[in-house]
Amino acid sequence: MVKIHTVYEGELHCQATHGPSSSQLTTDAPVDNQGKGESFSPTDLVATALGACMVTTMGIVAERHGWSLVGTTVDVEKHMVADPRRRIGKVDVVIRVPAVEGGRDTKQRTALERAALTCPVHASLHPSVEIPVRFEWDA
Repeated sequence: MVKIHTVYEGELHCQATHGPSSSQLTTDAPVDNQGKGESFSPTDLVATALGACMVTTMGIVAERHGWSLVGTTVDVEKHMVADPRRRIGKVDVVIRVPAVEGGRDTKQRTALERAALTCPVHASLHPSVEIPVRFEWDA
């Protein structure tokens, strides 16, 4: 169990504190929803969590097998929808895995892709959220 304490600071800003580490982050509502867009919005954090979770889960598998993923990047693009209510409708994900000496065989690629697609955040998002994922190998 992890506790996160969040304080509403006014003007659509919040400050959240991660219990175990005391790390803090702030949020702001996006410009298109009455905010100033001065920080991550709560839905931006969901998209960020998805990308970070996917590459972290890949990292767990890679470390278990002695494969390097250093330099791997994840780009996410969050799309909001308004019907039937405002929510995340789609998160496009591009995972770029750099080349390694000797290359990566099909077994490695399959294991890493499976890890990303079964990460806890991906599994936690509602099925109505579209999550197209593209892997770019030897990027």
